[in-house]
Amino acid sequence: MSEENPQRVPSRRSSKADGAPTNSDQPSADVMLNDQPVRSLVHKDITIEGYSRAAVQTYWRIPEFKVGFDLGNQPWSFMGTPTWFVSHTHMDHVLALPAYVARRRMMKMEPPTIYLPEAAVDPVQKILRQMSRLDRGRLPCNLIPTKPGDEITLSRELVVTTSATRHTLPSMGFVIWDCRRKLREEFQGLAGDEIRDLRLAGTEVTREIRVPRLAYLGDSAPEGLDDCPAMYEAEVLILELTFVSPSHRKERIHKYGHMHLDDLVERTDRFKNQVVIASHFSTRYQTRQIRRTVEKRIPDMLDGRLKLWL
Repeated sequence: MSEENPQRVPSRRSSKADGAPTNSDQPSADVMLNDQPVRSLVHKDITIEGYSRAAVQTYWRIPEFKVGFDLGNQPWSFMGTPTWFVSHTHMDHVLALPAYVARRRMMKMEPPTIYLPEAAVDPVQKILRQMSRLDRGRLPCNLIPTKPGDEITLSRELVVTTSATRHTLPSMGFVIWDCRRKLREEFQGLAGDEIRDLRLAGTEVTREIRVPRLAYLGDSAPEGLDDCPAMYEAEVLILELTFVSPSHRKERIHKYGHMHLDDLVERTDRFKNQVVIASHFSTRYQTRQIRRTVEKRIPDMLDGRLKLWL
């Protein structure tokens, strides 16, 4: 079962495993700076942390995987996360990138790795150079271009795949997969030495099993979701739901690369996810209005699997 904290919580402190600073001359990790809103949800062995509001700020991280998505702002506690995937370069998704890089340098941490849409790498490099001149400090980081269909290895057991989404500029979604090797069925009755001999002879005795653990849509019209079936299969799906009011026309919303509550309702039978996090709501709506409208249209909240990130 999932455990959801129904209120915004202070940014959690960076853990040592997540790359937090430990030198005695650096600020103590026990100091919790509540500098940005962070919500938290625990599902099985992973924690989803972050906050998202359209045109304001979007940032997420999965501390157990040591990755984050988008840098529209950068809570102090997120600084220890070394790898980030940027879905697109609207300011509410990327504005804090220079600050994040500068903080890691200041804390004597390794330069982070930031995956960006291919078209964004050169402009972001130019921005970092100008910020470095203004700040009079280095901004060391690894900017990696990505395109739809890429596969990025995080560790022996974790792989990230990228897919195209539909927005007003180049944008991508991401799926984190758990990858394991399993003995092929035809060899499962063999003794250990027999399997060893087959392997030494060059026979492939195992096959890869991939399980989609978490999917992140970013900003996108419904096509970005539909064109990536794994989004519907991942254990946890983080998607945008910018508009909920019946008075807002879907055609215009889709034109500008966003989703409407109607799009979610039309797809309720497709979500196989164990948790669906709806976020990135427009600032035109108050929290009470969002909750009331969604619960009216989806009374069972996808059998309790739908979580509103408010």
